[in-house]
Amino acid sequence: MANYPDIEMYIDGHWKAASGQPVINPADESVLGTVPTASIADLDDALAAAENGFAVWRNTSPAKRAQVILKAAALIRERVNEMAVAMTLEQGKPIEQARLEILRGCDIIEWDASEGVRLYGRVIPSEPGMRHTVLRQPIGPVAAFSPWNFPMSSPARKVAGALSSGCSIILKASEETPAGAVQLVRAFHDAGLPAGVLNLVFGNPAEISEYLIPQSRIKLITFTGSIPVGKHLAEMAGRYMKPAIMELGGHAPVIVCDDVDPAATAGTSVIGKSRNAGQVCVAPTRFFVQESIYEHFAQSFAEKAKQLKVGNGLDPSIQMGPLANARGIDAMETLVADAKAKGARVLAGGHRIGNRGYFFPLTVLADLPDDARAMNEEPFGPLALVNPVKTLDEAIEKANCLPYGLAGYAFTRSAGNADRLADGLEVGNLSINHFVASVAETPFGGVKDSGYGREGGTEGLQCYTVAKNVSHKMM
Repeated sequence: MANYPDIEMYIDGHWKAASGQPVINPADESVLGTVPTASIADLDDALAAAENGFAVWRNTSPAKRAQVILKAAALIRERVNEMAVAMTLEQGKPIEQARLEILRGCDIIEWDASEGVRLYGRVIPSEPGMRHTVLRQPIGPVAAFSPWNFPMSSPARKVAGALSSGCSIILKASEETPAGAVQLVRAFHDAGLPAGVLNLVFGNPAEISEYLIPQSRIKLITFTGSIPVGKHLAEMAGRYMKPAIMELGGHAPVIVCDDVDPAATAGTSVIGKSRNAGQVCVAPTRFFVQESIYEHFAQSFAEKAKQLKVGNGLDPSIQMGPLANARGIDAMETLVADAKAKGARVLAGGHRIGNRGYFFPLTVLADLPDDARAMNEEPFGPLALVNPVKTLDEAIEKANCLPYGLAGYAFTRSAGNADRLADGLEVGNLSINHFVASVAETPFGGVKDSGYGREGGTEGLQCYTVAKNVSHKMM
């Protein structure tokens, strides 16, 4: 299809085609292209390339590494429009959201590149004739696994973190949305990145992870995806004593205090919830609203949700595109049916739109019981769950009752409330009065079942390094 790139693997500085599986356009269910499946020989080649690439890259000065990485980011900015079209074709998100994702990925790449020249060690004061020095050194070749919902920015986080720290990387990107990773890697190739430093493979996720993680040449695992898969990979990494960065699922609470404008907050919430059709690990989902403004908030949320224009993301007037795959439709229908059977009110949406393309409206459910499946399972779609609470303490208790702990949100005008929320919410990322969970310069990651380790910020880069203490007694 025009505007959709050929999908190939990238190993040791060369592109490689292979047979594989179709890539489906979620807006009309047509076939866009074919994503290749890596063989064991391909993985062995990628491992050897990553080992050789690491030997070169770790001995390249941080300043020269940054030059290459920043050049790649500049190329991506030049190509943003063509990349956005490919992303919308394969993932479904509105074209403007695709552009913003790519530009956000560039922000991450540029920040990490600049911070990579400042991965300082330290000198520890000691007695005369003795010097203790802590060095920050790249950990080695990395095996990275990125998801389908953010085809460019999620791989960019992993590639930028690894490369800026001096590591090489084998990226296993999503087979459902592969173009973002291909175009990301192409920019690094065109920027002059040495062969072997960055490698890209596709294929059976379980087979690739089970082959790569035990390999002695792989020194770190980084994964973004579901909690069950993350736990499995973390267990495997632990078996082989490999450190891991696990950015897993969430079920983000939103606490709406009674000192805010309910209609205005509902309007902001519709924008936040509909982003990427709710297919975001930090998507605002469980809304706990103080009773005095609850009904006003819920009705305003529903009215604004009904006004959203849903359709093919290539249309610039569209505000929400399709779900990325048929699994999403099945999940939404199942969760809505369960909630209705248990007494929830459907204030907006609730049914698939049409029968071609994976379109589902922003659905607002109110008064859900605690045992509704949607209240306990990450919907990963356009479901907003709105329930009343009497007090802030009750809201915090309900927000913390699940094993998830990735992101949380709150709306209040009170500094006292904000302080209580900052102390009390069990999340890795808390945003007050807005829905941006992280930016390039801040650490991003979860607590509890939502994972460990961080991407972004100085904390993210440090995850790709080891701290070496050098104790030197003068002779």
